[in-house]
Amino acid sequence: MSGDTQQVTRLLHAWSEGKKEAADELMPLVYDQLRKLAGRCLSSERPDHTLRATALVNEAYLRLVDADVSYRDRIHFYAVAARTLRYILVDHAKAKYRKKRGGRADRIPLDEAVMVGSESPRGLVELDDALRSLAVHDPRKAEAIELFFFGGLTYEEIGEALEISPATVHRELRLAKAWLHRELSRSA
Repeated sequence: MSGDTQQVTRLLHAWSEGKKEAADELMPLVYDQLRKLAGRCLSSERPDHTLRATALVNEAYLRLVDADVSYRDRIHFYAVAARTLRYILVDHAKAKYRKKRGGRADRIPLDEAVMVGSESPRGLVELDDALRSLAVHDPRKAEAIELFFFGGLTYEEIGEALEISPATVHRELRLAKAWLHRELSRSA
């Protein structure tokens, strides 16, 4: 384990034990990675998207600080961060397209939706609905998709987080994408 990885894990444990100053020390160490995750989540969004990576990171960090979670390690923290980023983006898309605001529900193909973003925020909502449905049938596949697409974790990191091999991660992602494709094609 590298020095930064060990320091992040040490600070996460201190934070989980109630030492609030650990969160302040942690932020500079994880900010760049959170910024990369946010940038990845927003990379396929339309250029005039109102949510920017910095705002997304700040919102995610506030939610992570307020969460009542005991982080096991760096990978667990980034897994929770990935889920938090997903929820923020979905909430943002839902708010933007509520009927009371005159929004409309466009359908998009899986290839665009799985890339986390598109010209239509409604596609992100549909992807979220499909992921929730997948989680009912197979929670591990849904979590693998979330960690990969929203969290930007590698196969090795996903395997570590889910306690499975990278080869199993590859297989799970392939099957999950096929399942999501079928679900999103039905609703199109």
